Amino acid sequence: MDSLPISLPASPTAPPKQPIPFLAALIPVAAGIVLWLVTGSVYSLCFAALGPLMIGASLIEGRRSRRKATAQGAAVWENGWHRAEEELAERHADERTRHWHREPDVAAAVLSPPLRTSTALDASTAVVVGAGKRPSELRASGDDGERAREFRRRCAVVDRAPISVPLGAGLAVRGDRICAAAMVRALVVQLCLRFGTTQLAVVGEAVTRVGLGSLPQANSPRHGAFRLGIISAEDRCPDADAVVWLLVADAPVPEGVAAVVDLAGSGLASLRTPDGVSEVAPEYLSVEQAAVIGGTLIIDDAPREVIPGAVAFADLVQVRAAHGLRAAIGRDSGRDVVVDIVEDGPHAVVTGTTGSGKSELLVTWVTAIAALHGPEDVVFVLADFKGGTAFDALRTLPQVVAVITDLNGAEAVRGVTSLTAELRRREAVLARAGARDVRDVQMPRLVIVIDEFAALLQEHPELAAVFTDIAARGRALGMHLILGTQRATGVVRDALAANCPLRVSLRVGEASDSRAVIGTDDAARITGGLESRGLAFVRRPSDDAPSALRVALTSSGDVAHVARAWPKASRPASPWLPALPAMIPLAELDADAPAGAIVLGRADDPARQRQPLELLRPGEERGIAVIGQSGSGRTTALRMLAAQRDDAFRIPADPESAWDVVVGLVEHPSPRPSLILCDDIDALLGALPAEYAAAFVQAWERLLRGEAAATVVMSASRWGGPATRLLELLPRRAVLQLPSRAEHVAAGGDPSTFARDAPPGRAHIDGREVQLAWTPEQALPAPSRRAARGARAWSPSRSLTAIVTGGAASVVDALRRAHPDWTVTRADDGPLTTTPRGESVPTILVDEPEVWQRHRMLWQRLREEGEVLVRAENTPELRHLVGVRDLPPYARLHAGRVWSVIGAEQPRRFVLDGLVS
Repeated sequence: MDSLPISLPASPTAPPKQPIPFLAALIPVAAGIVLWLVTGSVYSLCFAALGPLMIGASLIEGRRSRRKATAQGAAVWENGWHRAEEELAERHADERTRHWHREPDVAAAVLSPPLRTSTALDASTAVVVGAGKRPSELRASGDDGERAREFRRRCAVVDRAPISVPLGAGLAVRGDRICAAAMVRALVVQLCLRFGTTQLAVVGEAVTRVGLGSLPQANSPRHGAFRLGIISAEDRCPDADAVVWLLVADAPVPEGVAAVVDLAGSGLASLRTPDGVSEVAPEYLSVEQAAVIGGTLIIDDAPREVIPGAVAFADLVQVRAAHGLRAAIGRDSGRDVVVDIVEDGPHAVVTGTTGSGKSELLVTWVTAIAALHGPEDVVFVLADFKGGTAFDALRTLPQVVAVITDLNGAEAVRGVTSLTAELRRREAVLARAGARDVRDVQMPRLVIVIDEFAALLQEHPELAAVFTDIAARGRALGMHLILGTQRATGVVRDALAANCPLRVSLRVGEASDSRAVIGTDDAARITGGLESRGLAFVRRPSDDAPSALRVALTSSGDVAHVARAWPKASRPASPWLPALPAMIPLAELDADAPAGAIVLGRADDPARQRQPLELLRPGEERGIAVIGQSGSGRTTALRMLAAQRDDAFRIPADPESAWDVVVGLVEHPSPRPSLILCDDIDALLGALPAEYAAAFVQAWERLLRGEAAATVVMSASRWGGPATRLLELLPRRAVLQLPSRAEHVAAGGDPSTFARDAPPGRAHIDGREVQLAWTPEQALPAPSRRAARGARAWSPSRSLTAIVTGGAASVVDALRRAHPDWTVTRADDGPLTTTPRGESVPTILVDEPEVWQRHRMLWQRLREEGEVLVRAENTPELRHLVGVRDLPPYARLHAGRVWSVIGAEQPRRFVLDGLVS
């Protein structure tokens, strides 16, 4: 993985020049001249001198400010470069250290002895010929000036790094005989420190001459070992797999040599390869130093003492112990390596970088335990947080009761949270049996295996407390953790690590990670490559030091073979209840509801391993707000509630009827229904004009704050707008699916519970996930009789009726066609302005508002004896002509609605048939 680039500071820019304040300078000049003209005093002209002085002072101040800003910018720039240089030095040092770990010379191998793995020594094996410059993976981003370009050139090269060449390409060392022999000694001893006598044999006539005769690899060459020949120009070429030539300066290079090191007297050398020529600092070794190092080497001629390159699960011998969960997980130099999560635990930590074989180790460990222990002894919960496929093969084992993956975050949280309930359940079992340990009761142990524990905590940090609780109390309860992570530092906290004495570490990138797990740097010294996959160090509480092993590889066939060993075993129940279904018919729930309560749905409480009914108690609770987008099931929820109560009172969807019903409930509070249902309150408010919407909200507030025992269920498509005032008055809230996490949080939901693909009816109520009950549409009861059915048709109740409307002429024609038995005329028609009282045929006078204002006496007579109709489109005239100050009942516009006013009565809404188009 590429490292992050070093950020370079941007070059400082010169601060802009401040403009000369000519306009400000002219003001004192003009003031001085004016004073001189008014007073006649020449001293007044002194004010005029202030203008040039201000210009001069401004120039001086601007120059000073620019110098200060330039100095500050330069200081910030230099500080940025100082930090960049420090970071470059630090990261190059880290990179250099990693290179020397992977490719050690004699000095590095003596200070940190390399691991003796079973990796074959062949022609491609690299030998370090010295220290020099090599390409670096480090990059820089930011400024593009000359200094930045020079910095990038230094970033791209790391110095004092190991320079190596393939051993089989042929290597020649030319120079002074003493110096050349010292360098050849260093090259050979370097390989002897890395490879034992079973892998490397040093041969050739020049071996003794250069002082390498004391090396075990030179004294006891073994059959099958890689043969490295050391010869000079006058020697015969030995039977060797690779040759290192010892040549004098300017000697011709023999055929087949692809790398030549020419030694110089300054302590430097030039390395010439087909890729070019580069400078290196060679390593020299004296004869005495070679002899001392050779004395520390042992003859390693027993193949069984070498860690094998590969181990198959079938090659391991699994032996059941009287107690615990014993498992052979790999092999060291001569025997199977056995760990016991019970006796060595009760919990374990497994670390390893990507590609080191961590998932293979966990699979092998689970399979090894399952090979000897059936579901009555142990069950597994597996959590894979690096893609969801690591444990696929283990699903066939009857001991595996649950597999959690990061593909479903909500289910992962639910499963881990349920482990708290499993803790309490096991405590209750032990308490009832009067036992102190799980060994004293018939209850299987639960082993929780987590791959990529760090990824789990990164996505769900609130679950850290669950694992800490399990680690603290799990031993006696038979709950065990095997936590796999790329690095333990900063992930496995002290409270958790203290209860994980069993440690296994594969290859890690930092020595601190290795020390944190196994107490030594051994795991950080494992080199990369396929040959290091599965190489690990294990440290049990009884071990004085970690021991190396090769983890066994478990195939799908091995898992299937173990699964077939338990043909009659039934899979135990999961340690948590199944997830809530996507739909629950009301018929499955309402029979269990207590008297006086109605069912909302079934709740999920994984922390207590319960799925109780979610209830609503009409007459006792104030109500609940249901918030969800279209298709989330909010209307179905109200239909489900109405189906459970015959006396459920539903607010009509029509704004006029809804207005009448709500106002009626407020003005006539007794008797009030025990359950009031209002669907899409935000849509109702949106359909009303602003003044009516505000009045409608106030009416609802009076209803919700009233003392009468009425339970209100109100739904809305979102949290926001005028409806929020009403929704906040309801003490409970059911949050269904919403378009975004932000709206989910605004509605009162927890950010972690947001699910874009939640099924209809899936709500969050009082911190719990609830699947609301479902009922078909035909189960909805008939509309309540108390619900208004809209405006009634108007018919004359007085002999004289005045209609205030715009477009009076067209209204007159429409009413005459619709009601030929009425006398319909304009107010301006003379004969009808003196219509006698007691006229038998209804007389309808129609005219514009301004016309009625001219006929004061007729209007007064109509107000005293007749009826006044004001069209809904002429709302202002209800106040100006009729004198009605209160807001009349809401009426839809352009639908033939009129307000009728008789005397001092309140306006009533009607439909005038002749005006309905």
